Amino acid sequence: MKNFFAYKIFTKPFDPELISGLMWEFEITGLLENDDHITVFTSDNSSANENQFNSSLMKLKNKKLIESFRIEKEILEDKNWNEIWEKSREVIRVSDRIIIKPTFKEYHAKQNEIVLTIDPKMSFGTGEHQTTKLILRLLEKYIKPGMRVLDVGSGTGILAIASVKLGASKAVAVDFDELCLENCNENCELNEVSDLVEIITGEIDDVKENNFDLVLANIQKNVLLDIADKIKSKLKTGGVVILSGLLEIDKEAIEEKYQSLGFRTEHIEKMDEWLAVSLMER
Repeated sequence: MKNFFAYKIFTKPFDPELISGLMWEFEITGLLENDDHITVFTSDNSSANENQFNSSLMKLKNKKLIESFRIEKEILEDKNWNEIWEKSREVIRVSDRIIIKPTFKEYHAKQNEIVLTIDPKMSFGTGEHQTTKLILRLLEKYIKPGMRVLDVGSGTGILAIASVKLGASKAVAVDFDELCLENCNENCELNEVSDLVEIITGEIDDVKENNFDLVLANIQKNVLLDIADKIKSKLKTGGVVILSGLLEIDKEAIEEKYQSLGFRTEHIEKMDEWLAVSLMER
């Protein structure tokens, strides 16, 4: 059975935005903010580990941004994730139009509202994190009927599902984690969009199509820089890219790279220290 690891991180003083932002720079699977600590989740195949967390937290301490910290590690089996997650989940209003709910919460949609029913396993994309909300808000601006959308690093599939519920004719969701394949399939069925979302386990190179109107990627900055050329190759002429997983300090490097490939910045959405950017081919 595949194992997951939960790292409870306590700091003094406790600054959840600072610590969460730091942890999302690693290849983590999920994160929960609690009253006095954050819990970071990783899996067997993640490169993130306790030594990396210790090193980064020590840098914060040396900069006098925190006085002290401690990490408590726990091994979880697959089945434990939903139990932990269910205790913390609520209905999330992303915008006037978009609502996210788990299956075990009741919500009656009002006129013109789109309700996304998302139950994660250990896949990123519950809608709680700022970066997911930012992309969803940009999707409202850009999705037009009949569009073809590629979601790179799809996690739960929330962005691909939202795309088709907003009017796209097809979405392709690709993620290297096999667990995401199962989870994305389940969420597509919950939202009755299985016939409109194609799910691929692999990297962006495993997507054979190259005529997408819109490419989405909610991944760390370094990955977005590394795959910039590949993202461009999947777009049709005049296509749009929406990127997130970014902190404000990442903006300059991302814009410089994508502008060098012939993109111009269209919109920037911000929430706390996080941002999402949309770029269009010139």
